Amino acid sequence: MKLQVDMNCDLGEGYGAFRVGNDAEIMPHITSANVACGFHAGDPMIMAQTVSLAKKYKVAVGVHPGYPDLLGFGRREMQLASEEVKNYTIYQIGSLQAFVKAAGVDLQHVKPHGALYNLAAKDKETSEGIVEAVRAFDDRLIILAPPGSVLAKVAVAAGLRVALEFFADRAYNADGSLVSRKQPNSIIKEPQKLVERAVRALEEKSVLAVDGKVVTLGEVHTICVHGDTPAAVGLVEALKKGLINAGVEVKPVSSFI
Repeated sequence: MKLQVDMNCDLGEGYGAFRVGNDAEIMPHITSANVACGFHAGDPMIMAQTVSLAKKYKVAVGVHPGYPDLLGFGRREMQLASEEVKNYTIYQIGSLQAFVKAAGVDLQHVKPHGALYNLAAKDKETSEGIVEAVRAFDDRLIILAPPGSVLAKVAVAAGLRVALEFFADRAYNADGSLVSRKQPNSIIKEPQKLVERAVRALEEKSVLAVDGKVVTLGEVHTICVHGDTPAAVGLVEALKKGLINAGVEVKPVSSFI
């Protein structure tokens, strides 16, 4: 059976006059867009523009909910109760749903952002807040989560669809977590290395950690490249071409899970 994978990217992460990344150039090369909803980044104008771009290029649209932390770009962990996480997530799903409905397209998935994603990967209470938000809003939405994570397990237990995610442009620790962005070796910037890591993740279901150890991933459904890295456009383009050349079918995750 031919390998299939989704390519997702975090987009719409500017705010007001400040823009992050080049969404217009990245969008043609991906299959799913994670759109910021105003908490860690994004505003009504940027959300509308991002959804419009996604519609133009037939890219599936997903919600990218984060902590209410514009100054820290959602990368600072907050101590929130499960109910707070649930309602903050519902708020952000609802805000993007309005723009999606106005554009005449559908929501495909929910992928937590930054520190919220990292905490949900290991914390049950945080994961339950996210999962309950999705169940309450629309249980057809897919949750993007790390393989083997608490978030993935809680979502599956709740009967939701889960797309297991691999980060092609981020280095991994031996325990399967991502290397902190504060470390100089946390970002993968070489296109060929990016492609090799992604193909290995799909074919061998593993990745090499920074210490050389093999990290077992299991099945991977979606591959992320971040839109806020300096060479993001070139990396996304190279990754898509590399996957196709390796015989992988690149398509929105909702079409095969």
